[in-house]
Amino acid sequence: MSEPIKIDIWSDIACPWCYIGKRKFEAGSGLFAGAGEGRDVEVEYHSFELSPDTPVDFDGSEIDFLSGHKGIPAAQVEQMLKRVTGIASSVGLEYDYDNLQHTNTVKAHELLHFAKAHGKQLELSERLFRAYFVEGRHVGRTSDLADLAAEIGLDRAEALAALESSQYLADVRADQATAAEYGINGVPFFVIDGKYGVSGAQDAQTFARVLEQVWTERAAVTA
Repeated sequence: MSEPIKIDIWSDIACPWCYIGKRKFEAGSGLFAGAGEGRDVEVEYHSFELSPDTPVDFDGSEIDFLSGHKGIPAAQVEQMLKRVTGIASSVGLEYDYDNLQHTNTVKAHELLHFAKAHGKQLELSERLFRAYFVEGRHVGRTSDLADLAAEIGLDRAEALAALESSQYLADVRADQATAAEYGINGVPFFVIDGKYGVSGAQDAQTFARVLEQVWTERAAVTA
């Protein structure tokens, strides 16, 4: 029973529900871990692009982008953003849509694979989400991404070289192909212990229950 429960998470840095879901999952896994000894989870992030055709430097606000992308009135988008900002606030995240810089996220996904190769994927995931939704940083340009990598202790020059050479692009595409095989068409999507799928930013208690179920099933097998 010493093996941690593996959690594979498909998400996109530009997905507001993914950051909210990250917080809710962390709360749920905390509840699970606190219920007994040896209850560990191992998290790995996988690439998913919500809008792969987005330019790196989008000229306009988030309201402009979503209104054009979804074909809905700007006033309706504004209400949607207010709602998601309120939900984010409820889990301790202060989204700043006024200063958010909408961008293409493929390079951010490449950098997440670079960070995984250096044992810092979880730290980078948090750093990218915060940079994008809270701090108004640009997460689409290679130089800005290399700066963020350096902020969590990765080698800036090495990160920049990996991004400029597209060293990890094949890994991004492999994640996307696996998502297609699983039938994942929206994120966040959590695959727990390779057999249970949880879609969306569910409540912490939901995640805790699924983890507890996996734990109980493992105990029954090894009893």
